[in-house]
Amino acid sequence: QERLAAVVDRARRLAPLPAELRTDAQRVHGCISQVWLVGELRGGRCHFRCDADGPLVKGLVAFLVAYHDGATPAEIVAEQTDPLAELDLLQNLSPTRRNGLAAVRATIRDFAERHLEA
Repeated sequence: QERLAAVVDRARRLAPLPAELRTDAQRVHGCISQVWLVGELRGGRCHFRCDADGPLVKGLVAFLVAYHDGATPAEIVAEQTDPLAELDLLQNLSPTRRNGLAAVRATIRDFAERHLEA
């Protein structure tokens, strides 16, 4: 519970995503909450920004974004670890929330796969 409280506290301090980026194209489908994820490739590395309609979800998504931010597409695609599970942050979440976070991880991975060098 303390870890989740820290995640929520961090989320409250994050700047919101600008309204022009909160589009359906940036929305993570598979989440019950509204979650937006924006990825870009700069210098061969993936960079992400995110937002969500609730502080807990926003904090957890921001943690996933921070974990993957600055990695190469190949590093993200090769990653098998779920950082939220490794830190026991999923154990107190509902199955629907866990499924939504899996959709966020899949969206990050899909972005990386689209940007792998041929």
